[in-house]
Amino acid sequence: MLFYKDHFFPFILEPMNELFASHLPKSCTFLGLNFVFLPIFSYFAVNLTVGKPPKLFDFDFDTGSDLTWVQCDAPCTGCTKPPEKQYKPHKNTVPCSNPRCAALHWPNPPRCKHPNDQCDYEIEYGDGGSSIGALVTDLFPLRFSNGSVFNVPLTFGCGYNQYNPGPLSPPDTAGVLGLGRGRISIVSQLREYGLIRNVIGHCIGQNGRGVLFLGDGKVPSSGVAWTPMLQNSADLKHYILGPAELLYSGKSFGLKDLTLIFDSGASYAYFTSRVYQEIVSLLMRGLIGTPLKLAPDDKTLPICWRGPFKALGQVTEYFKPLALSFTNRRNSVRLDVPPEAYLVISGRKNVCLGILNGSEAEVGENNIIGEIFMQDKMVIYDNEKQRIGWKPEDCNTLLSLNHFI
Repeated sequence: MLFYKDHFFPFILEPMNELFASHLPKSCTFLGLNFVFLPIFSYFAVNLTVGKPPKLFDFDFDTGSDLTWVQCDAPCTGCTKPPEKQYKPHKNTVPCSNPRCAALHWPNPPRCKHPNDQCDYEIEYGDGGSSIGALVTDLFPLRFSNGSVFNVPLTFGCGYNQYNPGPLSPPDTAGVLGLGRGRISIVSQLREYGLIRNVIGHCIGQNGRGVLFLGDGKVPSSGVAWTPMLQNSADLKHYILGPAELLYSGKSFGLKDLTLIFDSGASYAYFTSRVYQEIVSLLMRGLIGTPLKLAPDDKTLPICWRGPFKALGQVTEYFKPLALSFTNRRNSVRLDVPPEAYLVISGRKNVCLGILNGSEAEVGENNIIGEIFMQDKMVIYDNEKQRIGWKPEDCNTLLSLNHFI
């Protein structure tokens, strides 16, 4: 689910286990994550090459949606990339009879008149933006943690019609890397081939660096706080946790039994109107008697306090940490959120609240934990054991560590 707000050719996928099994370890990963700053919000871009000969594309990575897609010269309407930087299909659309088409549209059947028709998709994101296109299958040269590189045939979207409702401009990336729980996601496809376990991990740094890995080879052996995913029969595609209690400065204020969606495609955190209003009330009461004053003329985010500020360290003394406490039959764990992980400095040098009213943002009655809450934590989505975990980490330095090279 993206908030800046988440045409197929005759190709039959064959099991690849025997082809790769003799070359790859049981758990494999590939890495590469770059941090990109935009005027108001930030997002992470993953560079991947597609096709033969390989062509480099940058993707927003999104654990809130399943489908990976790239801007496609079919030709394209509403694309931000020029034609020479778009993907060019080459009679490789996926037909409606292909199992990948069924995986895309599950639990509904594909809407096709004939089995040999191309498998179309339409995906809409949390800000009202959308992508329309068709499924294609092509080769992805992927580097695994043992140094091997293999050309893996993966199915993704050839997006030839993009829509952005504004007011923010879309990020200047070629597409979206969908890492949700659905069977059409890239990690699910790699798992079906037997190449990796269905595990995703990311570490988002506050100052511009990060790591994304697929597979369980980089999961820490200790220090991870694990809590089980909720098995919601009505939503089998999102990463949902709960019940949780929201704490402020370590104290309870009655905000209990919350269910939360972990979504790296959301830049900020979103709560239902009741929870949001209580959070704002707690923050405002804590600022009584401090020099911080509201800056209603700064429209970066709904609530900003007047600066000028050069860094969050200048104001965090006025704010208290938040925490989400998860209690289940096995244990109790907390996701600690310091002020640096829910405040941002605007382009006008004011400090703004990176927690939004989900009801006003049209995300319904969902509580969504976006990138801002995940900063400087390794977050792991373990689909094999149906759990999510996190561990405090200096994400900006991970790429320099030997075990992440």
